[in-house]
Amino acid sequence: MTEGEVREVREVLRTVRPAGGRRSTARVRDRGRSRVAARVPAVAVLALLAAACTAGPAPHAAPPTAARTSAARLSAALPDDPVRMVLPATGAETRWTQGLDVFVRQEARAAAASCAREHGIALPARAPLTFIRFYELPDLDFVARHGLSESAAVPAATGTGAGGGSGDGGGSGGSAAVHGCLAEGTAAATALRDTYAALQGRWFDTLVPLRRDPAVLRALRTLPGCLAGHGIRARDENGFFAVADTQEQTAAPDRLPAVERALGSAYADCMRPVEAVREPARLRLRARFLTDHAAQVRALRATLFPSLRRAAREHGLSLVFPAP
Repeated sequence: MTEGEVREVREVLRTVRPAGGRRSTARVRDRGRSRVAARVPAVAVLALLAAACTAGPAPHAAPPTAARTSAARLSAALPDDPVRMVLPATGAETRWTQGLDVFVRQEARAAAASCAREHGIALPARAPLTFIRFYELPDLDFVARHGLSESAAVPAATGTGAGGGSGDGGGSGGSAAVHGCLAEGTAAATALRDTYAALQGRWFDTLVPLRRDPAVLRALRTLPGCLAGHGIRARDENGFFAVADTQEQTAAPDRLPAVERALGSAYADCMRPVEAVREPARLRLRARFLTDHAAQVRALRATLFPSLRRAAREHGLSLVFPAP
């Protein structure tokens, strides 16, 4: 893995990881295959992405159907309230959160590319950006339709290319000028992210106790039986993702879409009773959270959309979101 790719993964983890070093709730893709990062420490995600996985024998599972994942589309429709983008309480709302995350990372790349053009240097190539799922708030309708990790493709943004400016791009990945431009990009993204990151981190912390809520635990106990009905042997959600990761890693390329579709269908079906408990609980928590953090919420509502529009105009970016 290149230095640029490691840096990109760290950017993603910094965005999706709840504050206080708690565990990531995202699912990321690497080199065309899915990697499960749901409920594993951030350092483990980096290890997974830095080395090839060696999968053991797959637990028993029903053969995937012939159905293929359908293509997701993009939407540019903003929520009526930025709270729904920054403090998601439902799986569907996390589509806005994913788009915001991608936009901020595009801002980093655009600012770095602009700096590189000014200095006539080339930046190291980086992997294409992807929308990152939040499986602590699973978007079950999206998963049922598109599979566990497939999503809409992030459109290329003008001004974010890896190449430098005029000339032969004499910069190198280790030069002071290159590092300076990358730092400039990071600073631009940080300034944008700082308009909401602290409040978002506190919101994700607020959700953590739901993992121990008795009603949620009762709902989660229905998972093994439901998954068994789909031919998947797993004791809990973590076990399901282990099965899914193994199947995705070992599937032939022409079979991967069908595997994705079957796994996504099973997951969405079996998690609906859980989300029927968790989603109303999260909405109640958010209502209380908005009251407890009224001043910060007012500032968010007043500043976030103008900040995003400013960044979009400056760097030719578009704020888009995955949509069914």
